Amino acid sequence: MPLTGIEIFKSLPKTNCKECGVPTCLAFAMSLAAGKADLSACPYISEETRVKLAEASAPPIRLIKIGTGDKVIKIGGETVMFRHEKRFETQPGLAILITDVMSESEINARLARSRLQYQRVGATLRPELIAIRADSGDARQFQPVVKKVKQGSDAGIILMSFNPDIMAAGLQACAERKPLLYAATRDNLESMIELAKANSCPVAVKASDLEELSQLTTRLTQAGIKDIVLDPGPRTMRAAFESQVQIRSAALTKKYPSLGFPAIVFPYEMTDDPMKEAVIASIFVAKYAGIIVLSDFQGHSLFPLLVARMNIFTDPQRPLATTPGIYEIGGPDENSPVLITTNFSLTYFLVSGEIEASRVPSYLLIMNTEGLSVMTAWAAGKFVADTIAPFVRNCGIKDKVKHHKLIIPGYAAAESGSLEEELPDWEILIGPREGAHIPAYLKIWQP
Repeated sequence: MPLTGIEIFKSLPKTNCKECGVPTCLAFAMSLAAGKADLSACPYISEETRVKLAEASAPPIRLIKIGTGDKVIKIGGETVMFRHEKRFETQPGLAILITDVMSESEINARLARSRLQYQRVGATLRPELIAIRADSGDARQFQPVVKKVKQGSDAGIILMSFNPDIMAAGLQACAERKPLLYAATRDNLESMIELAKANSCPVAVKASDLEELSQLTTRLTQAGIKDIVLDPGPRTMRAAFESQVQIRSAALTKKYPSLGFPAIVFPYEMTDDPMKEAVIASIFVAKYAGIIVLSDFQGHSLFPLLVARMNIFTDPQRPLATTPGIYEIGGPDENSPVLITTNFSLTYFLVSGEIEASRVPSYLLIMNTEGLSVMTAWAAGKFVADTIAPFVRNCGIKDKVKHHKLIIPGYAAAESGSLEEELPDWEILIGPREGAHIPAYLKIWQP
């Protein structure tokens, strides 16, 4: 069970130095307990206390890192069974499969598809991992494919082989990328332990059931390996689903540390139908995979998975917000219309989509309203003349256009008079109340 803020506070130096960025040690402790601060921010805590607090406050499901630098992929770190209890912490990584018996053209095509990405509500959605499986059984054939993937992609890497010699060959090609080693089993455990320790890599464990899985993870942790990913073995959807729920429940409610690790699933081994594979993958996005390996990526099935993942792994206690600023849509110039709205992501998505549909190049000002929609922000006093005017003056839009006409949402029409007083250099125009009417409104735009 993670420590409370008061429990953490008792171990802090209590200097209230403010060097951590918050005014008091108690506030810092509360931020730590909520997962909004890092222990390293405190410059005066002893190393012994740091280690003690890090271990005591660790989540029931260990946070695992695959890769290095700014491309590191994090999985695990979960603390609740259900999203409404608090939030899900770390979204599962999506991996595309490449084998060492594929043709060069097919490998190149899959590398290209591994780079698929999409823009939605101000966020970039993309998969993160490539799983390389040694189907040839030949280390000399496996290693060049690993090299090719490493050179052709910045994605995280999963090396897949039960043969320690083949795994060692793959590691020679990409050890510096800290790949996930899949998989240690009862038969190869000691050799995989040596490879994982020598290369400081996380390792996946495959077993036939949860009891064997627990025994293997215990042996790994006793050997000093703590970064572990679980494969409980089932390859039917129902059995795999049950295993995921049992693992999460055992770690969170029954306090079994030997199962307190993220899990990996393989939907492509549960069906030959690509669309059914995507449906199965969507189930494990919600419950409770840490990594989902797919046979291939196709835009029509990958995009829905990425959107579902984004929606499930947002904080239900905080609105999904878009970064405030000036958004240029369609290549606007000095005569283009200027619209303003709130930074609620759904509002941004709808309004920007309608502007694009109008084919009228425009500037869209996104104002920080703490993620609230237009009506809610207006009612809360966060999207009113007193807050809109300073944003318009300071955002830099005045230097981009010569007409100085500002289109406000129809739902904020009551603010037009006050805005004209606050912004005497601007003409305030009242736009549509509904986003669907924006294209028709912009078609008659006159600077």
